[in-house]
Amino acid sequence: MQIRVLGCSGSIAAGSRTTSFLVDDDVLVDAGTGVGELTLDELARIDDVFVSHSHLDHVLAIALLADSVRRGREAAGRPPIRVHALPETLAALHAHVFNGVIWPDFTRLPSPQRPMLAFVPFAVGERLDLGAGRHLEVLPAAHTVPAVGFALIDPAGRAWAYTGDTGPAPALWRRLGELDLRGLIIETAFDDDERALAEVSRHLCPALLGAELARLPHAVDVYITHIKPGMVDQVMSQVAALNGPHRVRALRSGQRLVLGD
Repeated sequence: MQIRVLGCSGSIAAGSRTTSFLVDDDVLVDAGTGVGELTLDELARIDDVFVSHSHLDHVLAIALLADSVRRGREAAGRPPIRVHALPETLAALHAHVFNGVIWPDFTRLPSPQRPMLAFVPFAVGERLDLGAGRHLEVLPAAHTVPAVGFALIDPAGRAWAYTGDTGPAPALWRRLGELDLRGLIIETAFDDDERALAEVSRHLCPALLGAELARLPHAVDVYITHIKPGMVDQVMSQVAALNGPHRVRALRSGQRLVLGD
């Protein structure tokens, strides 16, 4: 199972795209501006989108994806793209994006009988079958809106986890400690000078990150995501000063991670 990093920035600037990961060639995890890295043929192969929460930097490409692939999927008789999220997240997408004002409702277009998108609710703790022996487990998170993380699990039971946007979340770490965890993609949206902002917005800064990583029972490869443009060096220097047992580095757009390596 291969994870291609399409975007991993906390906002936009030249060379910075917001969060999205392509799993193999048919599954998106979050749908930020990074989705724009894909060709039209690559976009057309996506059958499932898993959404961590409703904030714009993680969802805005869902609407554009539906529009881009509509003609090709219609011509090929393909089923709707399935958008998986918490019920609260799906309700937010319906109310605030696919409402006919911000964007057409592609859960009813081009026709209610053959829509381009199908919204599929999930719950924390569910383990979903991605086919070919692959699974995705919905993990708890703690953010300002209902939110989750995800664990991608290969046929051998090895897991890569992505926290989504989260502050300190004891339930998340309890579950991660039970998995055969080989790698962790975790947000650190602010530096320690902005710890108060991290806490009120329920994100992490390096000091909070260090306390969370200490909950893991063994060392893993850790990739830091969601750093704001222009802040990568500052945040990563503070992360390096934690001196923990984990192998920690900044995630990069375009990076490819292979589960099992």
